[in-house]
Amino acid sequence: MLVGNGEVMSTEKNTRDGPLLVERDGAVETLVINDAPRNRMGLEFMDALEAEVQRLADDSGVRAVVIRGAGEENFSVGMDLKQLPEGVARMGSLEALLDQRLRVLSAIENLPKPVIAVLYGYCLGGGLELPLACHFRLAAAEGARIGLPELDLGTVPAWGGSARLTRCVGRDHALDMILRAKKISGPEALRIGLVNAVWPLDELFQQARDLALELARMPAGAVRGMLRCIVGAGEKPLAEAIAEERRAVLATMGTPDQREGMQAFLAKRTPRFNRE
Repeated sequence: MLVGNGEVMSTEKNTRDGPLLVERDGAVETLVINDAPRNRMGLEFMDALEAEVQRLADDSGVRAVVIRGAGEENFSVGMDLKQLPEGVARMGSLEALLDQRLRVLSAIENLPKPVIAVLYGYCLGGGLELPLACHFRLAAAEGARIGLPELDLGTVPAWGGSARLTRCVGRDHALDMILRAKKISGPEALRIGLVNAVWPLDELFQQARDLALELARMPAGAVRGMLRCIVGAGEKPLAEAIAEERRAVLATMGTPDQREGMQAFLAKRTPRFNRE
C-alpha cells in the first residue's frame, strides 16, 4: 500500500486470536474487539487494550488507529456484566475496576495520533463510551443502535459516558439519550453531532480505512500538536488554549514537514509528509 511518502509499506503486525485482534497495515493499526457477534468488552479484553494503547503511544510508525468489532453484526454491547463479580474480586474493588476503564479511555483520548471508531449494530454502554473517547466516529446508515441505556439496569454510565456525551452533543441531547435510555440510529447520531458521517454498512469499513489513510498522510508533528490543543480545549480557559496552540505552532516551524508543505504549496504540488 502507498502511504504519505509514496513508499510501499506492507502489513507489519497481526494477531489472529485473543480478545483483542491487532491488524497493522503500514501506518494504520486496526484494533478489533474479538467476541463476535456481541463483542463484549471482557476483563481480558480491557487488559489487552490497555497494554496496546500504551504501546501505541510510543510507536511512531503508527499514525492513525481504527477501532471496530469483529464481524459485521455489532460494534459492542459494552461490558460483559457476568464478569462483574470476578472483576471486582480481581481488582480489589468496584472503584478499582472502573478506574481501569477510565484510565484506558483517557489514554485513547490522549493518544498523539487520531483514533477512528466504527459504529454499527449495537453500540451500547461501554460500546458507546469507548467511541466517545475516540477522535472520529463513523456510523452505519442502517441498523445501528447507539446509546447509554444503563438506566434500564437501574444504574448510570460509569466509563465517563455522561461527561463525554454532554461535551459531544450538548446538555439537552445527553439528557434525552441517557434519562430515556434511548438507542438512536446512525442518521440520528449524525443529526445531533455524535458521529462525523454515516455510510451504508457495505461501505463503512472501507470508508474508515480511507479516513485513517488520509489522516496518516498528514504531518505527524502537526497532527500531534492539534490533538493536544483540541482534545483538551473545552477544559481550559481561552488564554491557556491559545497558549497551547502557540506551542504547537512553534514546534512545527522549521521541521522537514513544515518545509515540505511550504515548498509543495509554492510549487503547486501535493506535499509528501513524514519522510524523516
